[in-house]
Amino acid sequence: MESEIDLETLEKFADLASELIIKYAFQILGAIVVLILGWFVARWVSGLILKLCQRASLDVTLSKFFADIAKGLVLIFVLIIALGKFGITIAPFIAALGAVAFGGTLALQGPLSNYGAGLTIILTRPFIVSDTIRIQGVTGIVEVVKLAYTQLSTEDGEVITIPNKLIVGEILHNSNASLIVEGSIGVAYDSDTDKAVELIREVLGSHPDVVDTPTAQIGIQQFADSAIEIGFRYWVPTSKYYEVMYAVNGRILSSLNDAKITIPFPQRDVHIIEKA
Repeated sequence: MESEIDLETLEKFADLASELIIKYAFQILGAIVVLILGWFVARWVSGLILKLCQRASLDVTLSKFFADIAKGLVLIFVLIIALGKFGITIAPFIAALGAVAFGGTLALQGPLSNYGAGLTIILTRPFIVSDTIRIQGVTGIVEVVKLAYTQLSTEDGEVITIPNKLIVGEILHNSNASLIVEGSIGVAYDSDTDKAVELIREVLGSHPDVVDTPTAQIGIQQFADSAIEIGFRYWVPTSKYYEVMYAVNGRILSSLNDAKITIPFPQRDVHIIEKA
């Protein structure tokens, strides 16, 4: 008896499944086709927008932003069409989304502020991809600017991710593609300082990675206790900051030594007075 009931239940379930498949098969297939075609159309539209922006010489960050917005709009439109294949209207979803958004405003305050800050960065463009920025105690080359965050890379291969809300409203240093190197070296008081300055200038001018513009600045920085400090400032590509600085320091030292210019070390004269 029980086996007959089970068999009857299975038959009813099979009939229902067959009815659903027959009824909704074409809708499901149509929705899948719409989604697949929509995905390719969205990618094509995104690529087209990106090419048009590049032809118009727009900033890379702004171009990618417009391309992503276009892709998102196309995908939303495609999703609406796919839902329509099942006779589903989006009005209830919009209402539910509004309720969820209202209820989660406080919980999402941080992420939403990042998106708002990211939009501000993209539209005002205080920096662009490939610029060198210094903010929040970190320095790096801008690699990616997203709505939520900005990514920097360093000479060491590190990737630094900064939430955009920590960028907007803060003091931002943008040195484009280069960083400034500041150094100094002491020479004896009886040395030919003009010659020392000229030697340093030759070293900086001969290094292929020292940027020509702005030009290097070299001169007497201060009169120290044991030496005359000659300061120098020059620009180098951010990606080679330490590499170039170490190489230049070595060449300056060798050049001054070859010219017999004394580099003194700190010293003190101690006088001992004996009392009778």
